[in-house]
Amino acid sequence: MTRVYNFSAGPAVLPQEVLRQAADEMLDWHGSGMSVMEMSHRGKEFISIYEAAVKDVRELLAIPHNYQVLFLQGGGIGENAIVPLNLVGRKSQPAVVDFIHTGSWSGKSIKEAKKYCKANVAASSEEKKFTAIPPRDTWKLSKDAAYVHICTNETIDGVEFQYTPDVAADTGNAPLVADMSSHILSRAIDVAKYGVIFGGAQKNIGPAGVTLVIVRDDLIGHALPICPSAFDWKMVADNSSMYNTPPTYAIYIAGLVFQWLKKQGGVEAMEQRNIAKAALLYDYLDSTGFYRNNVARDSRSRMNVPFYLSDESLNDTFLAGAKERQLLQLKGHKSVGGMRASIYNAMPVEGVQALIGYLKDFEKKYG
Repeated sequence: MTRVYNFSAGPAVLPQEVLRQAADEMLDWHGSGMSVMEMSHRGKEFISIYEAAVKDVRELLAIPHNYQVLFLQGGGIGENAIVPLNLVGRKSQPAVVDFIHTGSWSGKSIKEAKKYCKANVAASSEEKKFTAIPPRDTWKLSKDAAYVHICTNETIDGVEFQYTPDVAADTGNAPLVADMSSHILSRAIDVAKYGVIFGGAQKNIGPAGVTLVIVRDDLIGHALPICPSAFDWKMVADNSSMYNTPPTYAIYIAGLVFQWLKKQGGVEAMEQRNIAKAALLYDYLDSTGFYRNNVARDSRSRMNVPFYLSDESLNDTFLAGAKERQLLQLKGHKSVGGMRASIYNAMPVEGVQALIGYLKDFEKKYG
Protein backbone atom coordinates (compact mmCIF):
# COMPACT_ATOMS: atom_id res chain seq x y z
CA MET A 1 0.00 0.00 0.00
CA THR A 2 1.30 3.43 -0.97
CA ARG A 3 0.61 6.36 1.35
CA VAL A 4 1.49 9.82 0.10
CA TYR A 5 2.21 12.97 2.07
CA ASN A 6 -1.06 14.87 1.74
CA PHE A 7 -0.73 18.62 2.30
CA SER A 8 -4.40 19.35 1.54
CA ALA A 9 -6.02 22.21 3.43
CA GLY A 10 -9.13 20.11 3.92
CA PRO A 11 -10.47 17.54 3.84
CA ALA A 12 -7.06 16.76 5.19
CA VAL A 13 -4.74 14.00 6.32
CA LEU A 14 -5.94 11.75 9.14
CA PRO A 15 -3.79 9.68 11.51
CA GLN A 16 -3.04 6.30 9.94
CA GLU A 17 -3.76 4.62 13.26
CA VAL A 18 -7.28 6.04 13.17
CA LEU A 19 -7.85 4.93 9.58
CA ARG A 20 -6.65 1.41 10.36
CA GLN A 21 -8.93 1.13 13.39
CA ALA A 22 -11.90 2.41 11.38
CA ALA A 23 -11.12 -0.14 8.67
CA ASP A 24 -10.91 -2.96 11.22
CA GLU A 25 -14.25 -1.92 12.71
CA MET A 26 -16.01 -1.18 9.43
CA LEU A 27 -18.20 -4.29 9.31
CA ASP A 28 -18.46 -5.07 13.00
CA TRP A 29 -18.07 -2.41 15.68
CA HIS A 30 -17.06 -4.03 18.99
CA GLY A 31 -19.02 -7.22 18.36
CA SER A 32 -22.26 -5.44 17.55
CA GLY A 33 -22.46 -7.08 14.12
CA MET A 34 -22.99 -3.63 12.59
CA SER A 35 -20.96 -0.88 11.05
CA VAL A 36 -21.19 2.47 12.81
CA MET A 37 -22.67 3.72 9.53
CA GLU A 38 -25.66 1.43 10.11
CA MET A 39 -26.34 2.20 13.76
CA SER A 40 -29.32 4.08 15.08
CA HIS A 41 -28.17 7.34 16.60
CA ARG A 42 -30.46 6.54 19.54
CA GLY A 43 -29.12 3.04 20.13
CA LYS A 44 -26.87 2.23 23.07
CA GLU A 45 -23.91 1.52 20.77
CA PHE A 46 -23.80 4.93 19.15
CA ILE A 47 -24.72 6.73 22.38
CA SER A 48 -21.58 5.23 23.92
CA ILE A 49 -19.50 6.49 20.97
CA TYR A 50 -21.00 9.96 21.28
CA GLU A 51 -20.52 10.16 25.05
CA ALA A 52 -16.88 9.07 24.79
CA ALA A 53 -16.20 11.69 22.10
CA VAL A 54 -17.70 14.46 24.24
CA LYS A 55 -15.78 13.33 27.31
CA ASP A 56 -12.48 13.15 25.44
CA VAL A 57 -12.73 16.54 23.72
CA ARG A 58 -13.68 18.11 27.04
CA GLU A 59 -10.55 16.62 28.55
CA LEU A 60 -8.30 17.60 25.63
CA LEU A 61 -9.37 21.24 25.68
CA ALA A 62 -10.08 21.48 29.43
CA ILE A 63 -13.58 22.74 28.63
CA PRO A 64 -15.24 24.24 31.74
CA HIS A 65 -18.47 22.73 33.07
CA ASN A 66 -20.50 25.81 32.12
CA TYR A 67 -19.91 25.19 28.41
CA GLN A 68 -21.84 22.88 26.11
CA VAL A 69 -20.19 20.68 23.48
CA LEU A 70 -22.37 20.38 20.40
CA PHE A 71 -22.00 18.45 17.16
CA LEU A 72 -23.76 20.19 14.29
CA GLN A 73 -23.81 20.08 10.51
CA GLY A 74 -23.12 22.80 7.97
CA GLY A 75 -19.40 23.34 8.57
CA GLY A 76 -17.77 26.63 9.41
CA ILE A 77 -19.71 28.41 6.67
CA GLY A 78 -22.95 27.17 8.22
CA GLU A 79 -21.88 28.55 11.59
CA ASN A 80 -21.39 31.96 9.98
CA ALA A 81 -25.20 32.10 9.89
CA ILE A 82 -25.93 29.94 12.94
CA VAL A 83 -23.84 32.13 15.28
CA PRO A 84 -25.70 35.41 14.60
CA LEU A 85 -29.04 33.58 14.52
CA ASN A 86 -28.31 32.44 18.09
CA LEU A 87 -26.56 35.50 19.52
CA VAL A 88 -27.93 38.75 18.10
CA GLY A 89 -31.26 38.17 19.81
CA ARG A 90 -29.59 39.07 23.11
CA LYS A 91 -29.57 42.73 22.01
CA SER A 92 -32.21 45.15 20.74
CA GLN A 93 -32.50 45.05 16.99
CA PRO A 94 -30.74 45.76 14.74
CA ALA A 95 -27.85 44.39 16.77
CA VAL A 96 -24.23 45.27 16.05
CA VAL A 97 -21.55 42.61 15.69
CA ASP A 98 -17.86 43.48 15.56
CA PHE A 99 -15.56 41.65 13.15
CA ILE A 100 -11.80 41.54 12.82
CA HIS A 101 -11.16 41.03 9.11
CA THR A 102 -7.99 38.99 8.70
CA GLY A 103 -8.56 37.10 5.46
CA SER A 104 -10.84 35.06 3.26
CA TRP A 105 -12.72 33.21 5.99
CA SER A 106 -13.43 36.17 8.24
CA GLY A 107 -14.58 37.93 5.05
CA LYS A 108 -17.13 35.18 4.45
CA SER A 109 -18.28 35.52 8.06
CA ILE A 110 -18.89 39.26 7.62
CA LYS A 111 -20.84 38.78 4.41
CA GLU A 112 -23.10 36.13 5.92
CA ALA A 113 -23.72 37.95 9.20
CA LYS A 114 -24.94 41.07 7.37
CA LYS A 115 -28.16 39.16 6.67
CA TYR A 116 -28.97 39.13 10.40
CA CYS A 117 -27.22 42.10 12.01
CA LYS A 118 -25.23 45.26 11.47
CA ALA A 119 -21.67 44.11 10.83
CA ASN A 120 -18.99 46.51 12.02
CA VAL A 121 -15.49 45.82 10.69
CA ALA A 122 -13.58 46.94 13.76
CA ALA A 123 -10.17 46.25 12.20
CA SER A 124 -8.89 44.91 8.92
CA SER A 125 -5.60 43.89 7.36
CA GLU A 126 -6.99 44.01 3.83
CA GLU A 127 -4.75 46.94 2.86
CA LYS A 128 -1.77 44.75 3.78
CA LYS A 129 -3.21 41.94 1.66
CA PHE A 130 -3.99 39.95 4.80
CA THR A 131 -0.38 39.33 5.71
CA ALA A 132 -0.71 40.18 9.41
CA ILE A 133 -3.15 40.32 12.31
CA PRO A 134 -4.21 43.97 12.85
CA PRO A 135 -2.53 45.29 16.03
CA ARG A 136 -4.90 45.14 18.99
CA ASP A 137 -4.58 48.88 19.68
CA THR A 138 -6.03 49.67 16.23
CA TRP A 139 -9.32 47.86 16.81
CA LYS A 140 -12.37 50.14 16.91
CA LEU A 141 -14.81 48.02 18.87
CA SER A 142 -18.45 48.94 19.51
CA LYS A 143 -19.62 49.71 23.03
CA ASP A 144 -22.61 47.39 22.96
CA ALA A 145 -21.82 44.68 20.41
CA ALA A 146 -23.72 41.41 20.51
CA TYR A 147 -20.36 39.69 20.13
CA VAL A 148 -16.89 40.07 18.62
CA HIS A 149 -15.97 37.62 15.87
CA ILE A 150 -12.44 36.52 14.95
CA CYS A 151 -11.06 33.79 12.74
CA THR A 152 -8.09 32.59 14.75
CA ASN A 153 -6.41 30.87 11.80
CA GLU A 154 -6.98 31.88 8.19
CA THR A 155 -6.55 28.71 6.15
CA ILE A 156 -6.10 30.49 2.81
CA ASP A 157 -4.01 33.47 3.84
CA GLY A 158 -1.85 31.66 6.40
CA VAL A 159 -2.22 34.07 9.32
CA GLU A 160 -2.89 32.96 12.88
CA PHE A 161 -3.64 34.69 16.16
CA GLN A 162 -0.78 33.95 18.55
CA TYR A 163 -2.76 35.27 21.51
CA THR A 164 -6.33 35.53 22.77
CA PRO A 165 -7.52 39.14 22.49
CA ASP A 166 -9.23 40.68 25.53
CA VAL A 167 -12.28 42.52 24.24
CA ALA A 168 -14.64 42.64 27.21
CA ALA A 169 -13.41 45.93 28.66
CA ASP A 170 -13.92 47.77 25.37
CA THR A 171 -17.31 46.32 24.45
CA GLY A 172 -19.38 46.16 27.61
CA ASN A 173 -18.53 42.50 28.11
CA ALA A 174 -19.40 41.25 24.62
CA PRO A 175 -18.49 37.57 24.20
CA LEU A 176 -15.60 36.63 21.94
CA VAL A 177 -16.59 34.22 19.15
CA ALA A 178 -13.82 32.34 17.36
CA ASP A 179 -13.82 30.36 14.15
CA MET A 180 -11.05 27.86 14.93
CA SER A 181 -11.79 25.50 12.04
CA SER A 182 -8.23 25.11 10.81
CA HIS A 183 -6.25 25.01 14.04
CA ILE A 184 -8.48 23.72 16.81
CA LEU A 185 -6.74 20.98 18.85
CA SER A 186 -3.35 22.06 17.46
CA ARG A 187 -2.48 24.29 20.41
CA ALA A 188 -3.54 24.90 23.99
CA ILE A 189 -6.32 27.47 24.45
CA ASP A 190 -8.13 28.93 27.44
CA VAL A 191 -11.73 28.13 26.53
CA ALA A 192 -13.02 30.38 29.33
CA LYS A 193 -11.80 33.45 27.43
CA TYR A 194 -14.29 32.73 24.64
CA GLY A 195 -18.05 32.76 24.52
CA VAL A 196 -18.25 30.51 21.49
CA ILE A 197 -15.68 28.40 19.64
CA PHE A 198 -16.53 26.53 16.47
CA GLY A 199 -14.69 24.52 13.88
CA GLY A 200 -15.39 22.38 10.87
CA ALA A 201 -13.94 18.92 11.43
CA GLN A 202 -12.04 18.39 8.21
CA LYS A 203 -8.68 19.82 9.32
CA ASN A 204 -7.70 18.46 12.75
CA ILE A 205 -10.80 16.65 13.98
CA GLY A 206 -11.96 14.18 11.35
CA PRO A 207 -13.81 13.90 8.06
CA ALA A 208 -16.01 16.59 6.60
CA GLY A 209 -19.61 16.55 7.76
CA VAL A 210 -19.54 17.46 11.45
CA THR A 211 -18.91 20.81 13.11
CA LEU A 212 -17.73 21.12 16.69
CA VAL A 213 -19.35 23.97 18.63
CA ILE A 214 -18.36 24.92 22.19
CA VAL A 215 -20.72 27.49 23.69
CA ARG A 216 -21.08 29.04 27.15
CA ASP A 217 -24.35 28.22 28.90
CA ASP A 218 -25.55 31.81 29.28
CA LEU A 219 -25.35 32.34 25.50
CA ILE A 220 -27.84 29.56 24.82
CA GLY A 221 -31.56 30.22 24.54
CA HIS A 222 -31.58 33.52 22.64
CA ALA A 223 -32.14 32.33 19.08
CA LEU A 224 -34.06 34.57 16.71
CA PRO A 225 -37.53 33.29 15.75
CA ILE A 226 -36.30 32.70 12.20
CA CYS A 227 -33.54 30.34 13.37
CA PRO A 228 -34.20 26.78 12.12
CA SER A 229 -34.86 24.41 15.02
CA ALA A 230 -31.96 22.14 14.01
CA PHE A 231 -29.57 25.09 14.43
CA ASP A 232 -31.00 26.51 17.66
CA TRP A 233 -28.25 25.82 20.18
CA LYS A 234 -30.77 25.32 22.99
CA MET A 235 -32.66 22.72 21.00
CA VAL A 236 -29.42 20.98 20.06
CA ALA A 237 -28.06 21.09 23.63
CA ASP A 238 -31.32 19.91 25.18
CA ASN A 239 -31.26 16.92 22.85
CA SER A 240 -27.54 16.06 23.24
CA SER A 241 -26.84 16.95 19.59
CA MET A 242 -29.51 14.49 18.46
CA TYR A 243 -32.54 16.67 17.80
CA ASN A 244 -32.12 15.50 14.23
CA THR A 245 -29.99 12.61 13.00
CA PRO A 246 -26.39 13.71 13.54
CA PRO A 247 -23.48 12.83 11.21
CA THR A 248 -22.85 9.63 13.10
CA TYR A 249 -19.85 8.26 11.22
CA ALA A 250 -18.06 11.62 11.27
CA ILE A 251 -18.60 11.81 15.04
CA TYR A 252 -17.22 8.27 15.39
CA ILE A 253 -14.04 9.17 13.45
CA ALA A 254 -13.70 12.39 15.45
CA GLY A 255 -13.88 10.29 18.61
CA LEU A 256 -11.07 8.07 17.34
CA VAL A 257 -8.98 11.17 16.59
CA PHE A 258 -9.59 12.43 20.12
CA GLN A 259 -8.37 9.09 21.49
CA TRP A 260 -5.31 9.27 19.24
CA LEU A 261 -4.53 12.79 20.46
CA LYS A 262 -4.66 11.62 24.06
CA LYS A 263 -2.20 8.84 23.23
CA GLN A 264 0.14 11.45 21.71
CA GLY A 265 0.22 13.33 25.01
CA GLY A 266 -2.71 15.66 24.44
CA VAL A 267 -2.94 19.11 22.94
CA GLU A 268 0.08 20.48 24.79
CA ALA A 269 2.36 17.79 23.35
CA MET A 270 0.85 18.25 19.90
CA GLU A 271 1.49 21.99 20.10
CA GLN A 272 5.19 21.42 20.63
CA ARG A 273 5.31 19.13 17.60
CA ASN A 274 3.47 21.70 15.52
CA ILE A 275 5.86 24.46 16.59
CA ALA A 276 8.79 22.28 15.53
CA LYS A 277 7.26 21.31 12.17
CA ALA A 278 6.35 24.89 11.28
CA ALA A 279 9.80 26.16 12.31
CA LEU A 280 11.49 23.67 10.00
CA LEU A 281 9.49 24.81 7.00
CA TYR A 282 9.58 28.57 7.69
CA ASP A 283 13.29 28.49 8.47
CA TYR A 284 14.00 26.98 5.09
CA LEU A 285 11.69 29.36 3.21
CA ASP A 286 13.37 32.30 4.94
CA SER A 287 16.82 31.05 4.02
CA THR A 288 16.39 31.31 0.26
CA GLY A 289 15.35 33.93 -2.28
CA PHE A 290 13.93 31.24 -4.55
CA TYR A 291 10.78 30.92 -2.40
CA ARG A 292 8.98 33.47 -0.26
CA ASN A 293 6.31 33.61 2.42
CA ASN A 294 4.67 37.03 2.69
CA VAL A 295 3.13 36.73 6.16
CA ALA A 296 4.52 38.80 9.04
CA ARG A 297 6.55 36.56 11.32
CA ASP A 298 4.43 37.27 14.38
CA SER A 299 1.26 36.30 12.47
CA ARG A 300 2.40 33.15 10.70
CA SER A 301 0.16 30.10 10.86
CA ARG A 302 1.58 26.86 12.17
CA MET A 303 -1.04 24.95 10.21
CA ASN A 304 -1.19 26.55 6.75
CA VAL A 305 2.00 27.77 5.10
CA PRO A 306 1.47 29.64 1.82
CA PHE A 307 4.55 30.29 -0.28
CA TYR A 308 5.47 31.50 -3.75
CA LEU A 309 8.18 30.66 -6.24
CA SER A 310 10.25 33.66 -7.34
CA ASP A 311 9.56 32.55 -10.92
CA GLU A 312 5.88 31.64 -11.01
CA SER A 313 6.15 30.35 -14.55
CA LEU A 314 7.61 27.26 -12.85
CA ASN A 315 4.46 26.58 -10.79
CA ASP A 316 3.15 23.72 -12.95
CA THR A 317 6.60 22.16 -13.17
CA PHE A 318 6.93 22.39 -9.39
CA LEU A 319 3.59 20.69 -8.78
CA ALA A 320 4.31 17.93 -11.30
CA GLY A 321 7.65 17.22 -9.64
CA ALA A 322 6.04 17.21 -6.21
CA LYS A 323 3.50 14.65 -7.38
CA GLU A 324 6.32 12.41 -8.60
CA ARG A 325 7.77 12.60 -5.09
CA GLN A 326 4.32 11.73 -3.64
CA LEU A 327 3.89 15.20 -2.15
CA LEU A 328 0.30 16.11 -2.96
CA GLN A 329 -2.17 19.00 -2.70
CA LEU A 330 0.44 21.76 -2.62
CA LYS A 331 -1.32 24.13 -5.00
CA GLY A 332 -2.38 27.37 -3.33
CA HIS A 333 -5.99 28.48 -3.14
CA LYS A 334 -7.24 29.90 -6.43
CA SER A 335 -7.92 33.28 -4.80
CA VAL A 336 -4.26 33.84 -3.87
CA GLY A 337 -2.28 31.52 -6.12
CA GLY A 338 1.15 30.16 -5.34
CA MET A 339 1.61 27.12 -3.14
CA ARG A 340 0.35 26.09 0.27
CA ALA A 341 1.46 23.34 2.63
CA SER A 342 -1.07 22.46 5.30
CA ILE A 343 0.73 20.67 8.12
CA TYR A 344 -2.02 19.70 10.52
CA ASN A 345 -1.69 17.46 13.57
CA ALA A 346 -1.69 14.25 11.53
CA MET A 347 1.12 15.39 9.21
CA PRO A 348 4.28 13.73 10.56
CA VAL A 349 7.56 15.62 10.75
CA GLU A 350 8.86 13.22 8.09
CA GLY A 351 6.37 14.76 5.65
CA VAL A 352 7.70 18.24 6.33
CA GLN A 353 11.26 16.99 5.94
CA ALA A 354 10.35 15.34 2.62
CA LEU A 355 8.85 18.59 1.40
CA ILE A 356 11.93 20.58 2.38
CA GLY A 357 14.10 18.02 0.60
CA TYR A 358 12.07 18.52 -2.57
CA LEU A 359 12.16 22.32 -2.21
CA LYS A 360 15.95 22.17 -2.03
CA ASP A 361 16.26 19.85 -5.02
CA PHE A 362 13.87 21.93 -7.12
CA GLU A 363 15.77 25.11 -6.30
CA LYS A 364 19.09 23.45 -7.17
CA LYS A 365 17.69 22.43 -10.56
CA TYR A 366 15.85 25.63 -11.51
CA GLY A 367 17.32 28.33 -9.32
